[in-house]
Amino acid sequence: MARRANAYGRGGPFVYLVALLVVAVTLGPVLYGALGGFRSNAQLARDPAGLPDPWVFSNYTNVLSNPAFWRYTLNSTAIALITTVVAVIAGVMAAYPLARYQFKLREPLFLVFVLGLLFPAAVAIIPLFILVTQDLGMGDTWLGVALPQAAFALPVTVVILRPFLAALPKELEEAATLDGAGRVGIFWRIAVPLSMPALVTVGVLAFVTSWNAYLLPLLLLRGETRTLPLGVADFSTQYSADTAGVLAFTTIAMIPALILFLAMQGRIVSGLQGAVKG
Repeated sequence: MARRANAYGRGGPFVYLVALLVVAVTLGPVLYGALGGFRSNAQLARDPAGLPDPWVFSNYTNVLSNPAFWRYTLNSTAIALITTVVAVIAGVMAAYPLARYQFKLREPLFLVFVLGLLFPAAVAIIPLFILVTQDLGMGDTWLGVALPQAAFALPVTVVILRPFLAALPKELEEAATLDGAGRVGIFWRIAVPLSMPALVTVGVLAFVTSWNAYLLPLLLLRGETRTLPLGVADFSTQYSADTAGVLAFTTIAMIPALILFLAMQGRIVSGLQGAVKG
């Protein structure tokens, strides 16, 4: 029994086997799509699981030379950036008093954000559609999609930031107070810079979630403002016979979010570790 626990706890063969299976299941479809974009439709029909022979680059060049692709990319980038900025700024401003101040309804208020994690966007999609399009008149606009997405990103942002902010040393605030800094100054000059790893974490999560969003943009956006996931659906419908082209379009659509996540993975881990320790 001790040997079995040792093997499981210290990276025995079973652990590595499970990890290998998880990696294969996760990366398998991605690699298949990326390699499929370098094949012709005839190659895919003849041998769906084969490697490119010869390599066909025209699928990717056709996507990159398509003006619609860049329009979709611009819309996705703008909406994701607005979502990220609003979610991070609002999240840190909400998490700071919940972490550093003592007041009567602090824990019940934080519980509201925790319960927000259990509230899927699909449940409120119809009321959101009516609110954004009719009441606010922001249908078919970047803000009309970005603001609701930021609202749904707010619970996870507050839940991650609160323990990180709570773990900051109180001595820093006391020293800043002695130097004449007010609460706002302490927040912007001490709390925000020191919580940058956690801010990067929630920012990346908000950006990637917005980049991959499909349902809300599908209902609110039309024509020139449609995002990249909707562009993938449009392209796959319009060119349903061009399987290799669809795979190339889908692969390129994944690259920006993948690059951002890989580039920031160290900061993401650091931010989550700080939240756990807090």
